[in-house]
Amino acid sequence: MGVPQGTVLSPVLFTLYMSDFQYNSETCHMQRFADDTAIVGCIRRGQEEEYRKLIQDFVAWCDFNHLHLNTTKSREMVVDFRRPRPQPEPVTINGDCVEFVKTYKYLGVQLDDRMDWTANTNALCRRGQSRLYFLRRLASFNICRKLLQMFYQTVVASALF
Repeated sequence: MGVPQGTVLSPVLFTLYMSDFQYNSETCHMQRFADDTAIVGCIRRGQEEEYRKLIQDFVAWCDFNHLHLNTTKSREMVVDFRRPRPQPEPVTINGDCVEFVKTYKYLGVQLDDRMDWTANTNALCRRGQSRLYFLRRLASFNICRKLLQMFYQTVVASALF
């Protein structure tokens, strides 16, 4: 049954439902926010077993609890500072290969596989520039300064900070 998407109760109920899944590890954990779940693992010397076991356990738990994992929305991003970077073994969920990406937007932050914030900074600049365009267009119509400041605070600044 469930609750309609976008309702106030949806994130709370999903969090309560998901709190049943527990996994204790020093090197792997799950990061959850509302209905977004990220599995984060620190893999040293090619020891991926614990990371892959967490994924398998989570998939099995979802199957047992009749939760459908949308593999078309799932992504895998590996942050690896070694040179050369070895190609990781693909993650599969219920027979579907999870797409491997170099950048990923998670909770509004653009992450990349080098963790140097270039992708996030570029995304913020693009967003700010596109919104500043509308501010310049409004200013060309001789809108009063107070309204332009209000537009800046609500539309431009909110996208940057």
